[in-house]
Amino acid sequence: MKDENHYLIPWYKDKLDVYHTEVLILGSGIAGLYAAIKLNPKFDVTVLTKMEIMASNTEHAQGGIAVALNNGDSPQFHYDDTINAGAGLVNKKAAMILAEKGPECVTELIQLGTKFDTNCQNQLDFAMEGAHGKHRVLHAQGDATGWEIERTLVEVVQSQNISVKENYYLVDIVKNQKQEACGTLVYNHVDKKLELWLAKAIIMATGGLGQMYKYTTNPSVATGDGIAAAYRAGAELMDMEFMQFHPTALQIPGAPSFLISEAVRGEGAILINACNERFMENIPRKELAPRDVVSRAIWEQMQTGTVFLDFSTIGKTRVEQRFPGIHKTCLEYGVDITSEPVPVGPAAHYLMGGIRTDEYGQTNIPNLYACGECACNGVHGANRLASNSLLDGLVFAATISEHITAKITEISHIDDIQTDHFITDKEQASPADIESLRKDLKELFWNKVGIIRDNAGLIEARAMLNMLKEKFEPRCYIEELELGNMLTLGSIIIMAALEREESRGAHFRRDYPKADECWQKHSVIKRGDKHVCYVSI
Repeated sequence: MKDENHYLIPWYKDKLDVYHTEVLILGSGIAGLYAAIKLNPKFDVTVLTKMEIMASNTEHAQGGIAVALNNGDSPQFHYDDTINAGAGLVNKKAAMILAEKGPECVTELIQLGTKFDTNCQNQLDFAMEGAHGKHRVLHAQGDATGWEIERTLVEVVQSQNISVKENYYLVDIVKNQKQEACGTLVYNHVDKKLELWLAKAIIMATGGLGQMYKYTTNPSVATGDGIAAAYRAGAELMDMEFMQFHPTALQIPGAPSFLISEAVRGEGAILINACNERFMENIPRKELAPRDVVSRAIWEQMQTGTVFLDFSTIGKTRVEQRFPGIHKTCLEYGVDITSEPVPVGPAAHYLMGGIRTDEYGQTNIPNLYACGECACNGVHGANRLASNSLLDGLVFAATISEHITAKITEISHIDDIQTDHFITDKEQASPADIESLRKDLKELFWNKVGIIRDNAGLIEARAMLNMLKEKFEPRCYIEELELGNMLTLGSIIIMAALEREESRGAHFRRDYPKADECWQKHSVIKRGDKHVCYVSI
């Protein structure tokens, strides 16, 4: 498998059905659907989504959405907490836009029909989460916030007759002779064929890459397809070494790494080790310390025994009312959280890095935009503040829609498609066992490119990844295309992690355990680069 290829698989434009739309959106989470709603009155909008419309990370978000709408809170306070959590690497302009525009966007979300939980005074109920200084996290149905937001946006999109195509897998971005993004190559999984979709503007809202890790809270669709496709097209990727691990995922043999929301600790649940000791007692902010701090503390305790999350301080009635989904899921695996602690451990959760954009979602490729987890404008720095992810998707989808409205161009013609990087025809043998290769990759990343890293482990990971790459060349099957993308992104993450010789936020090097001011800068990698470039914050 060759990383320098512009396209993941061979294709020929004269053999494809070609479709046109003004704005093409890839992804149906909060970022993609909100962008579609904002743009729909003005443009012909088409949403292509990898699986069903509800299948995204948004649906799985439990804790809530952070926004400065509570009495005694303000965008300035929210901004300050975002900066403090980001470990010195936050884009301050982006953080201010997030905090200031957040109330407007969330208010519109409510007007669209999102039903957030209220208190006994029938006012919005705001929760506390890690590294927040105020109660500012809105939630819905206790711990089903993402599902409620996704439900609302799907209903609005369907009521507005916005075109949504399910089971369309993004393969690659195509450019015209001016090196502008002008469309995408997609695999129509229903009809089993490749298609070419041309557009005036393309918005990537394809989510993250948590499936690269053995333990992850992410759904099966999170394989980094959009980030890898953007990279092959020449887009810059930024801060790819910063993968956030959520501290508390379910740790029961045979059970998935089900997320146990940060809001649980916000309500008072405590972490205890195998000796029944509360090991966060002497750490600043205790269980509500930033996620990287809590994850590493749990990881250290796990080396000598099981770590548990104890709900007893919350009370049975409150647990059942506030966390019905978590309660139900844990019961399915034999743990009643109202009467016994549940085993927990860290799991890959959220990529702070991604496709480099400005505050308006623009990439370095004209007409190509990105928002949500696949994008990186530096708003999360090296460690995302809890419950800022949904707000990020919402706010920067809105700024993109404003920018596209002002700058939209013309749809390219099929004859204008760039052809200088097409791959020649060749017979492709069946690759090595995909399931086995994927398992090896996930194990490798968990053990060598995970919560604790070092030079020797990263070098070993790079060598092993190169061996995996040599074993196969992807064909036009989704499982193979996904693995091709994961292998490409794996090399980029390892390169960025190796070159950052410090510990900052979610990137922790045991051989460089301290943060260094010299590294207070963003990493940037572009296709063809042999080394990482850096830009100031």
